[in-house]
Amino acid sequence: MAFGRVPTAPASRRRAMSSSDQDLDRLDELLSALPQENLPMSLSELDGYVTGILSCPDLIPPSEWLPHVWGETGHAGFPDLTTADATISAVMAHYNAVAAEMTRTPWIEPIYEVDPNSDETLWEPWVDGFTRAMRLRPEAWEKVLERADEETRSSLIFLLALQDVYEGTSAFTEEEIDEIDLEAPDMIRNCIAAILLASRPALVMKAENRSRASIPHKHPGRNERCPCGSGRKYKQCCGKN
Repeated sequence: MAFGRVPTAPASRRRAMSSSDQDLDRLDELLSALPQENLPMSLSELDGYVTGILSCPDLIPPSEWLPHVWGETGHAGFPDLTTADATISAVMAHYNAVAAEMTRTPWIEPIYEVDPNSDETLWEPWVDGFTRAMRLRPEAWEKVLERADEETRSSLIFLLALQDVYEGTSAFTEEEIDEIDLEAPDMIRNCIAAILLASRPALVMKAENRSRASIPHKHPGRNERCPCGSGRKYKQCCGKN
């Protein structure tokens, strides 16, 4: 089983988000309070959904994507304006937090659900949210796929293959699916980094420039060789200025 090569992620780390754990807990509570018969998004599905929206090369306005968060009918059924304002504000705050993280690094950390009985990481809701976001702009994603390099194409194919596994339409064997299930949580974040490089190159460039700018620049000593390669001492070369 092979999807091609995807980039290797740096050491795993907790997502550095502006929203606290309390904010996420509150968002989870608000989403759970929506009419469950309408099948609203869970926190993990929402996280994948807004990641997909922000990964898209086209700007998708909240007026278009928000109704899908509430469920199949697009109507939230809020009991009052206070609840409506709190829920919409919490969803938008999470959207902004993911957007802010993307400006820092393409290696974002997905929010997965965990099975309380088996302690198994459940990646499926996150992938379902991401692919639902892709369906809002199929033409834009087709263009990304057309001009994509091998890594990006493999990453997109892998995510779509995960959705097939989730929906029970995959052609893979049970043994292959078991292998995918183990690899998916780590592979997903690698795939998103590769996809962002193709779908939002300016954003990735901004994140890389910010990362380089955060590294303090150390000037050589006055009597050390100048880094420009002239062979002269720094004080006699670039250090003059």
